Amino acid sequence: MSAISPEKLSSIPQPLSKWRTAEVEALFALPFNDLLFRAQEVHRQHFDANAVQRSTLLSIKTGGCSEDCGYCSQSAHHETGLERESLLSLDEVVAAAQAARDSGATRFCMGAAWRGPKQKDLELVSAMVSAVKGLGLETCVTLGMLQEGQAEQLKEAGLDYYNHNLDTAPEFYGQVITTHTQADRLDTLEKVRDAGLHVCCGGIVGMGESRRARAALVAELANMSPPPESVPINHLVAVPGTPLEHAASLDPFEFVRTIACARITMPASMVRLSAGREQMSDELQALCFLAGANSIFYGDKLLTADNPEAGRDELLFSRLGLKAM
Repeated sequence: MSAISPEKLSSIPQPLSKWRTAEVEALFALPFNDLLFRAQEVHRQHFDANAVQRSTLLSIKTGGCSEDCGYCSQSAHHETGLERESLLSLDEVVAAAQAARDSGATRFCMGAAWRGPKQKDLELVSAMVSAVKGLGLETCVTLGMLQEGQAEQLKEAGLDYYNHNLDTAPEFYGQVITTHTQADRLDTLEKVRDAGLHVCCGGIVGMGESRRARAALVAELANMSPPPESVPINHLVAVPGTPLEHAASLDPFEFVRTIACARITMPASMVRLSAGREQMSDELQALCFLAGANSIFYGDKLLTADNPEAGRDELLFSRLGLKAM
């Protein structure tokens, strides 16, 4: 493979122990082709460039969350028309996990709309984790903020990954969420690491943040020690009834740039193309894979938002020559 010329390389930051926001901004500002070339080089050094990992996400408890996240259809603060639902039964979760496994998913993620789980709820979720693990699937949950000892309890049940996104840059956080701080999220992530669990942590773009804020988010993720093993990059799904329902659409190429910057700064992490795929063309998704995305959420639903049907994904994978990881 031919290398970029020394003149072009001079403006591209090389891997650092710590990424500064300005350095990630410099990546964002590269000519599009140069940025994707760099991302592909990094990607191929760490992964099979034509393999994509597939995860399925199930909402095990929907609606009624006490937090006011401006993007979320499940917040009790927003009138989105979403019906509150109780925690699913163990049998319902196991049936969904079996279907996901049979459709080709290798990781099963369970999400509950809570500020954080109560102990009685955590015991029920732990049973779900154990049952899903018994099916031969990797397990992941996103349950909100954890209290002392809860991460250890989930680890003992067989949990592999805990998802808790940073959502956006620290300086933009208060414009999206006011009922907790990003520091609260970092506290939970510390508990997750201390318990020996893998971290799934990313963010949402297209919420009206600046490019600098996107760069700051990527830098913050990359500077975790170690960086998250799994990094979901979500494109805002503007849900009617939420404060962000009228957010201006993000330039699709800017979304691809975000994927590429995540790949370059977190070379060994799985970068997941997450929320918003239902609104993406096949061509845009193909650019995201070229930029270094190597994981997707797979199935018809992503918590409460639509997700491309599995059949559409299979056809896209076939057209692109991609294989399941």
